[in-house]
Amino acid sequence: MKKPFVTLDQLKEFSKTYPTPYHLYDEKGIRENARKLYKAFSWNKGFREYFAVKATPNPAIMTILEEEGCGMDCSSLTELMLCERCGISGDNIMFSSNDTPLEDFQLAGKLGATINLDDITHIDFLEKAIGHIPETISCRYNPGGNFEISNTIMDTPGDSKYGMTKPQMFQAFRLLKEKGVKEFGIHAFLASNTVTNDYYPTLAAVLFRLAVELKNELDVHISFLNLSGGVGIPYREDQQAADIEAIGERVKKVYDQILVPAGMGDVAIYTEMGRYMLGPYGCLVTTAIHQKHIHKDYIGLDACACNLMRPAMYGAYHHITVMGKENAPEDHLYDIVGGLCENNDKFAIDRWLPRIDIDDFIVIHDTGAHGHSMGYNYNGKLRSAEVLLREDGSTKLIRRAETPDDYFATLNF
Repeated sequence: MKKPFVTLDQLKEFSKTYPTPYHLYDEKGIRENARKLYKAFSWNKGFREYFAVKATPNPAIMTILEEEGCGMDCSSLTELMLCERCGISGDNIMFSSNDTPLEDFQLAGKLGATINLDDITHIDFLEKAIGHIPETISCRYNPGGNFEISNTIMDTPGDSKYGMTKPQMFQAFRLLKEKGVKEFGIHAFLASNTVTNDYYPTLAAVLFRLAVELKNELDVHISFLNLSGGVGIPYREDQQAADIEAIGERVKKVYDQILVPAGMGDVAIYTEMGRYMLGPYGCLVTTAIHQKHIHKDYIGLDACACNLMRPAMYGAYHHITVMGKENAPEDHLYDIVGGLCENNDKFAIDRWLPRIDIDDFIVIHDTGAHGHSMGYNYNGKLRSAEVLLREDGSTKLIRRAETPDDYFATLNF
């Protein structure tokens, strides 16, 4: 059974200060998880996690992870601006973007971020944008076709808009070397939210072999290989979590087999995880405000898809706990819904749960990544607050809830 990182008594106390709905984050869990990741890759001297800011773009979260040794993976102008306001700059930022506007490259250049180019045409575009090509740069690789693990298709890079083909990677590295680049990186993202321990080792082998070919043919120094994100979390109770220690050991094995014999034992390994770093350490705290009994039994919450889009958008599963009834029989079949004028505004469909009464606290699990960050204002709904549960049990409001004044602020009457 999935257990919340917060108790009913705590939520009752928090409710005196924070009205539901709100996203709650577990500082202790976040820090422990970051340390576990770094331990798993401690064999690699240059290892670095660049947290995917898009997952949870909040300075308080970013600061916690920076204190644990993480850099930041940014993909837009405002994410770069968040880093700037947090005092994060230089090679503590990895800028991985696509269809990139001029202004984004300009700020990335100003901050000294390591830039990861998504397309070969972006070389000239970047040079015009910032006036030069940095001496350290990365290129994103797309091998095309299907990405398979043990004869199972994990993703279809051939249908993806991201990255360069293999011939383009060679062409790009040649051109970048001519333009004075001294340190190269290779990046790839070929599967999403997988809990298999095979993903990173399989991807690593693809990148390691490409790196050896590029180094031997072009005589370039490849200083880092970026495995990006993709390591997922077990949203369902019956899913086995990825074993990050085993993953680290298996990447080391491939590293020793491919890179070390090629004289590339100095290459740093980078990751860019969001979901793995934050997902289980956030939850959406809501209250049951209505019951409806027609053709089905519905429980209406004070939250909606504007607070958590994933179930409505993807049909994604999120575990639900009725607080205080964790050990009660799950003998009621419910649809758990929000109040939007859209029939897909459902957090759960035909979910067996304990009996839910009005004013029960309902906790929706695993919203720490791609939860609040994907919020929106349809139906005039206002985005909820974000609250940090500190290690000492106290709380901190790290983003206030929106007000009607916020909603109207951009309008021109």
